[in-house]
Amino acid sequence: MKVTQRKPLVLPYLRGVGQIMLQNNAWTGALFLAGIFYDSIVMGIAAVVAVITGTLTAKLLRYNENDIEAGLYGFSATLVGVALTFYFNPVPLVWVAVVLGSAVATWLQHQFIRRGWPGFTFPFILATWILLYLFHHVYMPGAAASVASTMPVNDDFTTATNGFGEVIFQGSVIAGIIFFIAVFISSPIAALYGVCASLLGAFISLEFAEPAMDIHMGLFSFNAVLCAITFAGNKPRDGIWVLFSVVLSVLLDVGMLQQHMAVLTFPFVAACWITLGMQYLAQKMGIKIKD
Repeated sequence: MKVTQRKPLVLPYLRGVGQIMLQNNAWTGALFLAGIFYDSIVMGIAAVVAVITGTLTAKLLRYNENDIEAGLYGFSATLVGVALTFYFNPVPLVWVAVVLGSAVATWLQHQFIRRGWPGFTFPFILATWILLYLFHHVYMPGAAASVASTMPVNDDFTTATNGFGEVIFQGSVIAGIIFFIAVFISSPIAALYGVCASLLGAFISLEFAEPAMDIHMGLFSFNAVLCAITFAGNKPRDGIWVLFSVVLSVLLDVGMLQQHMAVLTFPFVAACWITLGMQYLAQKMGIKIKD
């Protein structure tokens, strides 16, 4: 008699959190949650509520089970939950928005997945932009109001780690280090590319004379970190695409922040779409980049 080993029920949820930085790894997701809870219990709870909502929504709508198990319906939802409790105080209306926003982000994610389109975190961006607009006239400052006052003294090390932390709206050095370790245990090369991208993002934004505190907080680095992780690989040509996408994302980041826009991870998504388009055109034109 063949005995089938049941997988822990928590795996899709942890992988859903890990997929925020494109890692299909439950330990990565667990460490991300640990970093979030370290900085803010409220945001940690919101992350848990959101990833459960997103994953259960996918199950109820009977989306592909393999995609659910891989956490593909959890990461945008998780980001919605953390973002809303970052921008707003956790009043009952915000918790309702966390649940509804997570479900909407999951549905949007499915529209990309079923068409084979690389949506990345765009479902999170769209859902959060809509909710930020709706809440604009009843703004209740949340964690965003106090992040700057908790930032440590500037140095290159913390500038690099803050780029990781800000991907999930976390401002402490400890959270940034935890997030780096979380990516490293899943993909060392992606983590190291991410560090380089974080520092490059800081350098480029410094050339545009952006505020030193904003640079140190990682506001010009976290989108670059995501781009680096996306295109990281063992071949030299991977480094070329990482560099292209990182520089592009930082330029978009600078432009959007100068217009006082809610940037979120849009520079990352836009830079990745353009980079994928460039890769496609290069392939069609027969342009080969040496390995």
